[in-house]
Amino acid sequence: MMALHVESVSKTLGAFSLHDISFDVKEGEYFVILGPTGAGKTIVLETIAGIHTPDMGTICWDGEDITHAEPRERNIGVVYQDYMLFPHLTVEENIGFGLRQKKMARERIREAVEKTAGLLGIPHLLSRYPVTLSGGEQQRVALARALILEPRVLLLDEPMNALDSAMRERMRKELARIHRLTGTTVIQITHHFEDVFALADRVAIMNNGTIVQVGEPAEVFWHPKDTFVAEFLGIGNLIKGVARRAGSLIEIGAEGGVSIVAASGDEGDVVATLHAEDVIVSKAPFASSARNCLPGTVTELVPSGSTIKIVIDVGFPLVALLTRESCRELEIAPDSRVYATFKASAVHVIPVNGK
Repeated sequence: MMALHVESVSKTLGAFSLHDISFDVKEGEYFVILGPTGAGKTIVLETIAGIHTPDMGTICWDGEDITHAEPRERNIGVVYQDYMLFPHLTVEENIGFGLRQKKMARERIREAVEKTAGLLGIPHLLSRYPVTLSGGEQQRVALARALILEPRVLLLDEPMNALDSAMRERMRKELARIHRLTGTTVIQITHHFEDVFALADRVAIMNNGTIVQVGEPAEVFWHPKDTFVAEFLGIGNLIKGVARRAGSLIEIGAEGGVSIVAASGDEGDVVATLHAEDVIVSKAPFASSARNCLPGTVTELVPSGSTIKIVIDVGFPLVALLTRESCRELEIAPDSRVYATFKASAVHVIPVNGK
């Protein structure tokens, strides 16, 4: 069942504009909007919340048009990246603030605060003030303040942006747990793709005020719609060439007179995408059913944690990703002669006019 329906929403704020934004969010879904800084993600969230009114388009909840409804009438919770806690109020008072605004009885507020604080694992913080809390603790308080109002949708604006990598990983697990327990519909914006795989049921990719692709995380990651999505998601190889049909396959003439084969795709000018982890590196031709096996020379090794990015000149730069152990076993070094092998099905073809 679709809970939120955004249809052809456009909004101009100063020099920036949203253009024809359309997407649906299912009830109980964790929906992530991903894009670079300045793509317009926060403006989309604030328009859903009612802070901005669209110049064009409609926003509906369960079939009810809420495009022009006041923010307080929408029952939408918002958690910003700076958390916006009241410094002069205790954690207990911060969490219960919205219920006090609704004139709820004091005892009922206390019960609701204790229940919500327990869900977030912060009952021991109730008497403290925000300035004494860590970033992760402040985030939990901000989430509790939003969740206690039982919003029909929870909007999260870069909720982990201020956290270090270790804390971000813990908070991803916490958000997944809270979503599983509450079943609240969540829309989160982020520029970290790790958030998508950890949390999202579906993802929308934004660029320059527009949504360029919507789908399940694996679908978007393995089949980017255009070169912006491929580059933004950090897909290791974008190979320009000219494609022509070769029987049931697509043959792509790339730089250096090298041809690669794809399982499917359009003919003409294309960009072929290939994930670095799909490239097998060997010192001799690799015996497999893979249709692509290219000889080349290692030009660069770039360590990254437990893996090493290998750049191979095969007529054009081709990137592979190996573990440190594999590099040692293969004795990979600059100027090493190697073979790069990958399946035709691993090559995704994007028409150049699909930019």
